Amino acid sequence: MDGDFVIGGVFSLHNKLLTVTNNYTTKPEPLRCTGRLVRRKMHCSRTMILALEEINNSTELLPGIKLGYQIYDSCASAPVAAHIAFQLSNGHDPVFYKDSDCSQSGVMMAVVGETNSSPSISMSRIIGSFHIPQVSHSASCACLSDKKQFPTFFRTIPSDQFQADALAKLVKHFGWTWIGAVRSDSDYGNNGMASFLAAAQKEGICVEYSESIIWTNPLSKIRRVANVIRRSTARVVVAFVASGDMSVLLEELALDPPPPRQWVGSDGWMTDLLSFSFCEGTIGITIQQSVIQGLRDSLLDLSPTEVAASSVLTEFWEDVFNCTLTKSADTDKRVCNGSEDIKKLNHSYTEASQFRASTMVYKAVYAIAHAIHNALCQRTNFTTQCDKNIRLDSKQVLSELKTVNFSQNGYTVSFDANGDPVAFYDLVNWQKSESGAIELVTVGYYDASLLKGQEFRITRNITWMDGTRQVPVSVCSKSCSPGTRKVLRKGKPICCYDCIPCPEGEISNKTDSTDCLSCPTEFWPNLERDTCLPKPVEFLSFNEVLSVILATFSVFGACLAIITGIIFFHHRTTPIVRANNSELSFLLLFSLTLCFLCSLTFIGAPSEWSCMLRHTAFGIIFVLCISCVLGKTVVVLMAFKATLPGSNVMKWFGPPQQRMTVVFLTFIQVLICTVWLILSPPFPMKNLTTYKEKIILECALGSAVGFWAVLGYIGLLAVFCFVLAVLARKLPDNFNEAKLITFSMLIFCAVWITFIPAYVSSPGKFTVAVEIFAILASSFGLILCIFAPKCFIIIFQPEKNSKKHLMNKI
Repeated sequence: MDGDFVIGGVFSLHNKLLTVTNNYTTKPEPLRCTGRLVRRKMHCSRTMILALEEINNSTELLPGIKLGYQIYDSCASAPVAAHIAFQLSNGHDPVFYKDSDCSQSGVMMAVVGETNSSPSISMSRIIGSFHIPQVSHSASCACLSDKKQFPTFFRTIPSDQFQADALAKLVKHFGWTWIGAVRSDSDYGNNGMASFLAAAQKEGICVEYSESIIWTNPLSKIRRVANVIRRSTARVVVAFVASGDMSVLLEELALDPPPPRQWVGSDGWMTDLLSFSFCEGTIGITIQQSVIQGLRDSLLDLSPTEVAASSVLTEFWEDVFNCTLTKSADTDKRVCNGSEDIKKLNHSYTEASQFRASTMVYKAVYAIAHAIHNALCQRTNFTTQCDKNIRLDSKQVLSELKTVNFSQNGYTVSFDANGDPVAFYDLVNWQKSESGAIELVTVGYYDASLLKGQEFRITRNITWMDGTRQVPVSVCSKSCSPGTRKVLRKGKPICCYDCIPCPEGEISNKTDSTDCLSCPTEFWPNLERDTCLPKPVEFLSFNEVLSVILATFSVFGACLAIITGIIFFHHRTTPIVRANNSELSFLLLFSLTLCFLCSLTFIGAPSEWSCMLRHTAFGIIFVLCISCVLGKTVVVLMAFKATLPGSNVMKWFGPPQQRMTVVFLTFIQVLICTVWLILSPPFPMKNLTTYKEKIILECALGSAVGFWAVLGYIGLLAVFCFVLAVLARKLPDNFNEAKLITFSMLIFCAVWITFIPAYVSSPGKFTVAVEIFAILASSFGLILCIFAPKCFIIIFQPEKNSKKHLMNKI
């Protein structure tokens, strides 16, 4: 259609280029399209005509100016698109005029199209040299955003960069980290998949395989790609594929029982509703759908006369009604009789899902019209006036197109610095209707203009593969639960890993943790190793069975010593008591009582005072005890020395000297303990090294030298006492207790010699238990060996407790 200014339209009305083998003997024929008419692309051409009719009839937009159009079929071929680009730039007139002679009538102001990315690239490189703006409705390759290469290219469909980001977020949203990828072997597929893989990597998604396909591939190549899909472990396949390529692939997959796969589609094929039942549940993104007033009526308003005047409409009419408008000898179709009514036809031609691309065409036409309007028209006195005599060239339209910003039918049209619109996609799902047919259902959206993290929304229930509501699982490895960490498998992507428990003392408190964290010093992991709990505090508590047993023996020993003292006091005038140095015996029994009770200070939670008391009291009381035993032994020896002629030894070791000896020996221990307490006393501490999983409350020695000095002094006195007792062991038994002291000292030394390695090697609270055991064992040894035989005679053999009996024995 002619007009004051002409807009070009380039659509892939057919999907094949007729291939001819040239023999170089005749002039090659013009390029021709073949194959079936693509009805969706026919919608686009009809929408462009509708939009131009609306503009030409408008009193607000370009009043008084008529826009014409030239619409071409590129048959999805880059060579044809390049040929059309030259025609749009040069016109059909074979004669070249000077600039002054050129008429504006028929000058190409801008071009709508092309449909696919590869032909659009070819066109843009040519018409861009003449500053002719190109506004594509469907070419989404991200490469076309490069203004250095394509300075005159605009589009109303979002760039595939946004689509790739949206698909990556979609896949991530449903937890699919192990996917397969299939792409068209074209600029659309290769560039789109490259953008998607980059976005998927940022989201932590791994790709098991990435295959390319195009409908012209040999059958062997298509079969190979289908077999890769069948053998794969990934249950989700992302297909960045054109409709024709996808149809060929699905046909191959349908030959054998198709594998259960969840398909995720790009806008290149999602609205085509390919008739394969195993594709139910397919989910993907498409360009936004909006309503164009009057489009459906325009599509249905076809009369036989109008159809006969257009070769494209004629082909369409004959295809949908399976008749011919012109009788031909080489066809078996019936002749159309004029009763055919497109309005009564239930056909995909009128489906709303096919109008998405048409909306983009509608926006493109109006964007160009607004650019021309801004260049030609001015608004004065509430009226708009346009001067069609102004010499307008495409460069001016290009400049105005960059700043276009208007609203039409409830949507806004504008372009950014790269010539791209604001990205908005519908999230669509192939669901089976009640009639059993697959229908396209919008279940969400992706809006790139929203804040990060809010762009993606699901608004309706989704049907998945096999018609279920259960989200498929597609992971290389199952998620690692808290308490474990991921270890990558050698030679595999990062999504393939093994889950191993955290090492001892470490936790992981979130799913799919790559590292385990050490617990703080006083904390330890629970059994699941997913949280740190305070370490249990351990000490020899009065509530434990071991403590009860030791405390029972301690109290029993103290009671035994007290009872023995009572017996001895009651029979203090008897020979056996008087003959065994009763004063030292009572002092020994008193010290033994304190020894037994001293062990109780070792039970319970250590405190600053209990730590100092338990060690110093133990050391001083034991020295007092050994000093008494030593005094008794020396008395025995001195007594027999005193019987020798001329000996007056006993006057040098009478009761006062015995008392002074005990006090002096005990004072030395008191002095050692005092120095120990002043310089570096024992103190309570938390032992975190013996056991990793619990805290031992114990008394630190403060100064190890002080502790071993106390023990060493006790040991020195015990050995000295033992030696003296051995020397006196053959003296008359009934008169002295040398043998009994020998046995008691033997037990005492044996206990404390074995105590040293047991004390050093016992862990935790058992160290304290060993110490208490040593105290009790040595105390019982002393009281049983020294006092038990005497008590037995006093109580059960009183006849032996006489001076006569003792003197007879001697």
